[in-house]
Amino acid sequence: MAYFRIEYYSKALRRETSFEVLIPNDPREDTPEPAEGEPMKTLFLLHGYTGKAGNYVPNELPGQYNFAIVMPTAENSFYLNGKATGRAYQTMLGEELVDYVRKTFRLALKPEDTCIAGLSMGGFGAIHTGLAYPERFSKIGAMSSALIQHEVAAMKPGEGNEVANYDYYLECFGEPEKLLESDNNPETLIRRLKAAGKKIPELYLCCGTEDFLIENNRRMHRFLEEEGIDHEYHEAPGIHDMMFWTEHIRKIVKWMFE
Repeated sequence: MAYFRIEYYSKALRRETSFEVLIPNDPREDTPEPAEGEPMKTLFLLHGYTGKAGNYVPNELPGQYNFAIVMPTAENSFYLNGKATGRAYQTMLGEELVDYVRKTFRLALKPEDTCIAGLSMGGFGAIHTGLAYPERFSKIGAMSSALIQHEVAAMKPGEGNEVANYDYYLECFGEPEKLLESDNNPETLIRRLKAAGKKIPELYLCCGTEDFLIENNRRMHRFLEEEGIDHEYHEAPGIHDMMFWTEHIRKIVKWMFE
């Protein structure tokens, strides 16, 4: 497995930033060799709140399914474009980083070879980014997703929750009273793509039944059903932890690449 840590100047963030790349170059004897000339698929893998770039895909899977992993660091941004200068994290990920990876590594050249997945805040980011750029991503995998847009929309100045205060959510999502109709709401993006008759990336959502975000994920599942959007939705015993994510990223990778 070849590992790279790339530093570059991000115009979207107005500063130096970095991302990591894993490329399988030493297939094991018990995994099939990719066909000659077959393009390597690419997974953009997103971290959660308080996290950073890192691989949580079991090491044997990239070689088995012939895909590279690209891992950005996006602070605690929810992978959205903030109003402040240097806070364009959606643009950094969905436009700038995809273009950089294409030019530098010749990866993610076609949407059918490009997927995105994440956990918690990264699950929200995967859903939102995939829907914001359906011409770039064909499949979205989201685990224990922090689909908190309805909670944030109801917040008032001076309020918050155990995770962060009102000002943080204001910076990430914009004015709460306008959030549900804005492009920062994945539901708005779904409705817009549907109304325009555009292809919606395939969706796989999963969450632990003891996870504090389970009702948020159930709500998204119901929304997708009501809108007639085909998708995979799975619940299983588990909490908001790496044990659940390690088990279910295997299932997502198999769904994406097998």
